[in-house]
Order: sequence, then C-alpha cells, then structure tokens
Amino acid sequence: MKEQSIKPAYSLLDITKYYLKLGTWGFGGPVALVGYMHRDLVEDKGWLTEAEYKEGLALAQLAPGPLAAQLGIYVGFVHYGLIGATLTGLAFVLPSFIMVVLLGMAYQLYGGLTWMQAVFYGVGAAVIGIIGISAYKLTVKSISKFEWAAMKSKWLLWLFYIIGIAITAITQKEEVLLFLACGILYMLIKAPPEWIKRPTIIPAGILLSVGFWNYNGKTLQEIGWFFLKAGAFVFGSGLAIVPFLHGGVVKEFGWLNEKQFVDAVAVAMITPGPVVITVGFIGYLVAGFPGACIAALATFLPCYLFTVALAPSFKKIAKNASIKAFVDGITAAVIGALVGSVIIIGLRSIIDIPTALIGIAAVLGLIYIKKLQEPYIIGIAAIVGLLIKTL
Repeated sequence: MKEQSIKPAYSLLDITKYYLKLGTWGFGGPVALVGYMHRDLVEDKGWLTEAEYKEGLALAQLAPGPLAAQLGIYVGFVHYGLIGATLTGLAFVLPSFIMVVLLGMAYQLYGGLTWMQAVFYGVGAAVIGIIGISAYKLTVKSISKFEWAAMKSKWLLWLFYIIGIAITAITQKEEVLLFLACGILYMLIKAPPEWIKRPTIIPAGILLSVGFWNYNGKTLQEIGWFFLKAGAFVFGSGLAIVPFLHGGVVKEFGWLNEKQFVDAVAVAMITPGPVVITVGFIGYLVAGFPGACIAALATFLPCYLFTVALAPSFKKIAKNASIKAFVDGITAAVIGALVGSVIIIGLRSIIDIPTALIGIAAVLGLIYIKKLQEPYIIGIAAIVGLLIKTL
C-alpha cells in the first residue's frame, strides 16, 4: 500500500500511546481487542477509515500469528510505515509481557504454597470453560454455524475440523504437517492457482532466587525454534496457539507438566493485551528472563514480518481466491486441534465435582452475562478455589 499523501489526523506518538494503553488495559481476548480498535480508531477518533480498518483485519486473518497483534502492527504501518508498525507492535505487547514475567517470578517463588495451589485449582477449571466457549465461537465464525445447510456447504472444512480434533486428542500433540496438508488440499479443490491449472515452472538476589537469569544455551535454542514455528503456523485467535503449545511444551520437550501448562494459560487470561503473551510466562518458567524474551520475540516475529511484508501489496493479495482457500483449510484443522486440546487439558483440570461446577459456571457466565469478561471469571474462580481448599 502506498503511503497516503494526506497528513494523518494523528501523530506517531499518539498511535504509540494508544497501543500502550490498549496493551495495559485491554482485557477480553482477541475479539474484544479488535472491537476496541474499531470503536476507538474508526468511530471515536476518526484516525482510520472503515476501508483501512477492514483491510487490516482481513490481512490479520490471512497471515499467521495472533489476530489482535497483527491488526495493531498493520494500523501502525498504514500512515507511518515500518517504524509505525514496530512501535505499535512493541507498545501493544510490552505491558502484558512485563506482567507475565512478574507473575512468573511470583509463580516460581510461591507456586508450591498451599494458597497458590488453591488459587490455580479454581482458575484451571475456569480456563477450560473459557477456552471451550472460545473454541465454539471460533468454530462458528471460521467454519460455519451448526445448521445443516451451512454444514453441508462446508462439509470439507468440517471434515478437516473433525480430523484435527481426533488426531490431537489421540496423539496429544499438534501436527503442523496436517495443517499444511489441509490448507493445500482445500486450495487445490476450491481455488487452484493458475500455475497448477497451466503447469509451467513452479514459482520460486530475588532475581537469583526465582531463576531470573537461569538458562541453558541449548534450551534457549530449542525455545527459539519451537516458538518461531508456533508464531508462523498458527492462524486467527491467540487461543488457537494453545494446542500447538501444549503439544510441544508438555508432550515433546516436557518443559512443563499439565498443571503448569494450564496455569500458564490462566496467566494469559488474567493479563491484558494479546492472549499469546502466555509464551513469555512459559519461557520464563523454562529458562528465566532470557527464555521469556526469546519465546516472546520468536512468537511475534513471524506475524510482524508477514504484516509489514504483505501490507504494501495487500489489496491485490486479498483478492486471491487460492490464498483465501489455503487459509480456510488450515484454519479448520487448527480450530479442530484447539477443541482436541480442550479435551486433553480438560481431562486433567476437571478432577472432581467442584472443578466441574466451576467450569460449567464459567461457560454459563460467558453465555448469559454479556458484559462479563474473562478476567472477572478468573478472579471469581480464584476466590472460589481458595474457599474450597481452606474451608
């Protein structure tokens, strides 16, 4: 996209300050965050046109990585290019990164104490309910509604979705090759590219006590590669990264156990900004502050690079039916994997009647109390957990 000759209605400092505030106080997950951006930047401030916002949202859905962070990077790019994209991205992610590092320090210090275990007893169950509702919303939004006519017209995407659930639940890990295969197959069936139709040539102190600086060089390298793949192959909502992380962090590398992983997801829920920032908490538990930095940088780097690389020519790219079909196929399998992950984690977090009731209450609260946000549910669940374990 060419930079507009008309001077924007806001300065680089203005847009950076806005994303710093959104990253500090923006609770509610990716759907809420992109809604805040539309309300503030398009409706209230008039900094972006409706067309510019929709282009950014479309690009964020097409490219891999966390949805809200990508949209923020694109908004910074619209009028201020590379430096705008960089500053808005950093401003959006930095507040929640600092929070999860501090929570990681507290977790290392107090994670073994009875009261901390009681808190996460309730929180872990509530997280299952929250992720379950998010998985349902993602399914309806990205595949189709649970109506026979809609499901029949999207039967292949539903097949990918079911395969994603089954493989994840059975193998208890994520298969990136499955995602790519679904994307390629759907593209070839629905919108094969021109070079397929006419084959020619294929285109080319306290810090020490909480392990603040404790790390292993080989582990840092493994963290970097793993989280780089997580950022490059996960599309849509930040919660879509959960099953991928579970497969690697718990099953493949054994960096965290099941309880610690659920706690990491809970930390992402109680902090503002992008849900994906849980990678910073995970990285901290595995390899201290260096691990947190490497995990966060590796996860957000792909979405930053994709966004700034595609933004200038996105209007043309967005109309490409093959690219849309490829992303649709991947998304169906990824959301199926998210549901499979909910099943796996749920079997380990819902361990008795109280945790089952907490999980059900979280689901019902999100469905019937429209203004109830995830952090409030997490806070209530923490109190309930404390009461159950202490009384």
